[in-house]
Amino acid sequence: MPSTQDKDSEHASSLTLKQRERLAFIDFQLYFLGELRRNDLVERFGISAVVATRTIAEYLALAPNNCKLDNKTKVYRPEPGFSPWHQHSVGQALATLAQGLTLSFGHEQNALLPSELSPELSMPRLEILAPVARAIHQGKAIKVKYVSLSSGETEREIVPFALVNNRVRWHIRAYDRKNNKFLDFVLRRILSVSILEDEPVREHERATSDIEWNRIIGLELVPHPKLKRPEVILHDYDMTDGVLKVNVRAANVGYLMRLWGVDCSPDHSASKDNAEEFHLWLRDPLSIYGAPGLALAPGYARPVTP
Repeated sequence: MPSTQDKDSEHASSLTLKQRERLAFIDFQLYFLGELRRNDLVERFGISAVVATRTIAEYLALAPNNCKLDNKTKVYRPEPGFSPWHQHSVGQALATLAQGLTLSFGHEQNALLPSELSPELSMPRLEILAPVARAIHQGKAIKVKYVSLSSGETEREIVPFALVNNRVRWHIRAYDRKNNKFLDFVLRRILSVSILEDEPVREHERATSDIEWNRIIGLELVPHPKLKRPEVILHDYDMTDGVLKVNVRAANVGYLMRLWGVDCSPDHSASKDNAEEFHLWLRDPLSIYGAPGLALAPGYARPVTP
């Protein structure tokens, strides 16, 4: 006689692609957001409430211990022993969380044209990303074991509110209860995480109180004065009147100046050995004064007060 597991596997393999995508969406909502409403399926797939209810019942048949309906709120929430039914890709999970890209959960999509994308060298682990994402979505604090170059391994309570990708690695912006301030935490350096379900989050720990996150800096980037052909850079960035104006969060400005290769020195002298090392120059270095992480900004020097 076939086992229950064999029957479940046989059932799953007989599902159509459309069914698998809907079930994988349910699994994603529970795993990364910690909640599922029937209307989530209705809006995502344009199906009727009846079909949505039937799809949830199908998921419960395949993964009976993964979620439970809160009869008061009519929201399905993951059970403590939740185990993902679908094999989620960390890249697709991050794209979905950060950009809302939910084209397909049923199969890997192939490129439409020959393409080569630079690999990300440091990707978070799914088992860390999922509870962190749930905490952000639900406005919860988390307890983490975290390892850093300065302090080694420590345990701390933080209140995360946003995912940030600086194209080198993913981190979260969070309030750190140990240091009583907002900091960036590299996702890959989180060794373990648990959501503090009953721990209240105070007003000063929320995103609205993060001055550097909410402070928007207007940057004026121009072709680097040392370039032989600045007109090429004008064309590259479609500069209006010779200036590229960009608004960024103060909390991220150091990362971005390094990523974009912007010379932030007041006398455009960051490039010493190669005159064409930098294509862009920050016309007014004082515009980023006081922002965190300026040690990352190429050539930036704190202005000397007389």
